[in-house]
Amino acid sequence: MAAILCENCSGQYHYTQVNQPLEISCMLFLIMLGKVFLDFFMLQVKQKNVKVSFMGYFCVSLALLDFTLLMSISFIFYFEDFALWGVRFTKYHICLFTQIISRTYGILHYPVFFVAGLDYYMTIAQTSQFPRRGQRLFYVFAVVVIWISGFFRVLKVPTIYEELEIQNRFSPYQCPLYASAQSYSISCTMVLLIGTALLACRKEVLTMLLSVKVVSFAGQPVLMFSYVSNNNGTCFKRQLLTRLLVSFLGTWAPFVLLQIIILFLGARIPAYMEMNVPWLYFINSFLIAVAYWCRCHDVELTEEMWSTDPFVSWKFCFLPFNNENTEPADKPGNTVIVIC
Repeated sequence: MAAILCENCSGQYHYTQVNQPLEISCMLFLIMLGKVFLDFFMLQVKQKNVKVSFMGYFCVSLALLDFTLLMSISFIFYFEDFALWGVRFTKYHICLFTQIISRTYGILHYPVFFVAGLDYYMTIAQTSQFPRRGQRLFYVFAVVVIWISGFFRVLKVPTIYEELEIQNRFSPYQCPLYASAQSYSISCTMVLLIGTALLACRKEVLTMLLSVKVVSFAGQPVLMFSYVSNNNGTCFKRQLLTRLLVSFLGTWAPFVLLQIIILFLGARIPAYMEMNVPWLYFINSFLIAVAYWCRCHDVELTEEMWSTDPFVSWKFCFLPFNNENTEPADKPGNTVIVIC
């Protein structure tokens, strides 16, 4: 695409390059620098001993692609005007590459959400922390196919190509970027489901929060909740939903609040910013919670079972933890759940 644009509009291309404000290229560079730092920071602080999953591989690939875009922007920003393999690159390409990335990111939310959800639904009951080699290869293959399909759609579909060409021809002083409708709809769906679950379990959630106590276990502070044990199937799923909500919101409540504010304000965030590692790990925890709730009767209570989420500990959503060194619950018949 870049080579065709250079050949067909060399005079106009130079005009765009000269008149495009420096602030646009500098702004894109600074935004990508901050995003890459955030991506690798999240990959660094997450728990390391977690089960291999499709979402884990995709997060790594996204961080690497963001880093590649940052290096490309930095190279072009520094040299300003150069030729490589017969193609002339100027600061115009900073905007063009960012537009292509935005378009690609914007159409991948649904495929990633679907594949990750299906992966967790099929593998959530697996007790082994180390999947078979074939499963790892399948994850790599799925990630590569999704990225190739996304770039192929953006670069080969005539309507998208024509739209990018028109934008860059008639907006020489701007860099119009694509905002994804897929991420907006996913965010709406997640907030709606979380709100519905909170409304359905509001009494149980309130009871758990009012009973919270901070105790010391194994030299570390933990939160202790009391709840009434019930083996009835319907009541068990309701109690499980309550504990899943408390565990999920205990980690991601600020992110949920941020999504609500963005939806309320109707803010449209460019797709190259919106597809990021924190957002994917937020979706990851949500999908794990849904998979746990749907397949709760298939979950085996083993230590390897709980190393699924890099940020949320789901262990005590299933396994009440009784410890003789902690203070017992106030009412007879109650048990104790401890969340680290």
